[in-house]
Amino acid sequence: MLTINKLISQGRGLAPALLKRASTVVLDWDTRQKSRFDTEDSQGRTLGIFLPRGTAVRGGDVLVAEDGSLVKVIATPQPVLVVRTCAEHGSPLDLLRAAYHLGNRHVQLEVQPEHLHLEPDHVLADMLRQMHLIVTEELAPFEPEGGAYSAGGQGHAHHEHGHDHAHEPAPKKAHDHDQGHVHGPDCKHDH
Repeated sequence: MLTINKLISQGRGLAPALLKRASTVVLDWDTRQKSRFDTEDSQGRTLGIFLPRGTAVRGGDVLVAEDGSLVKVIATPQPVLVVRTCAEHGSPLDLLRAAYHLGNRHVQLEVQPEHLHLEPDHVLADMLRQMHLIVTEELAPFEPEGGAYSAGGQGHAHHEHGHDHAHEPAPKKAHDHDQGHVHGPDCKHDH
């Protein structure tokens, strides 16, 4: 068994020639959300995956084996519910409401601009249809949001932003003082 304990998110920084020569492994979401599992790659090698607890493996990630070989992860299509707004009388706000209600139920959810993906559940499908949304079942790779506090900050690692996330300190406001702004009985404004 070949041990793997390193993941390169989306293969960032790797030369295209290296990625082209890498073996592949096709995994569903149920497996990819685990940090420890066994699988077989496209070269027939048995792989033992031992990643830090809480790590989710995404389609496009690259696993690094103990011998230095690379294994590219492919997210296999699986049954998912696809939720869309009604073209006749719906609005994008309907999808936001659906995401809100599903989030309150701690449902793993993939959020896209025009639709939502979730694992099949007839009770949730009925709830969404009662909200006048179009719900269909399809086969598609499932890449749910990792959450803002997920391990490794993978809440949105599956897509590119085109900008970094470094933030400059907020500009000082007129009521800020050199000692810093203090919230308390003497702060002299309402909250």
